[in-house]
Amino acid sequence: MHPYHHALSSAKKFGGQPEDYLAIHHWFDESKEQFANFRHRALRHHAQGIFECERKFGITMTNSDGRTLPVRYIGEQHVNEDLGFIPSLQDWLSAIVPEPWMRSRPHGVDKNTEDEAVNRRTIRKTNTTKKEINL
Repeated sequence: MHPYHHALSSAKKFGGQPEDYLAIHHWFDESKEQFANFRHRALRHHAQGIFECERKFGITMTNSDGRTLPVRYIGEQHVNEDLGFIPSLQDWLSAIVPEPWMRSRPHGVDKNTEDEAVNRRTIRKTNTTKKEINL
C-alpha cells in the first residue's frame, strides 16, 4: 500500500487531512528505496518499529481538526493494514536464513584477510585436483 493510501485511511479513521499523517506513513516505507519488495518491512513493520516511530515523531500529534492522538495508533494502523497483525522484531529476525558471512569473525580478522585465506584454500584444492587428473 502506498503511504498516501495509508494517510487517506488515517484521515478517515482519526479525522483531519491525509497530509497530517503522510510523514509518518512515508517513514514506515522509506526502506522501499533500497529494497522494493515485501522484505523492506522487516526494518520497521513490527512492534519495535512502532515505538521507534513514536520516538521520531513524538508521543502524540495534533491533526488539522485539532484532535490529539497517540502516534503509536498511526503506526499500529500502518502495520496492521500491511500485515494484518503487529509482529515482533523477533518474528522477522527468526525468519532470516543464516548465511556463513553473517557469523562473527575472530577478533583481529578482517574480511580481506579471511577472503585471501579462502582463495588460497580454493587454489590449493584446484591445484590438487589438477595434479590428480594429470596422474
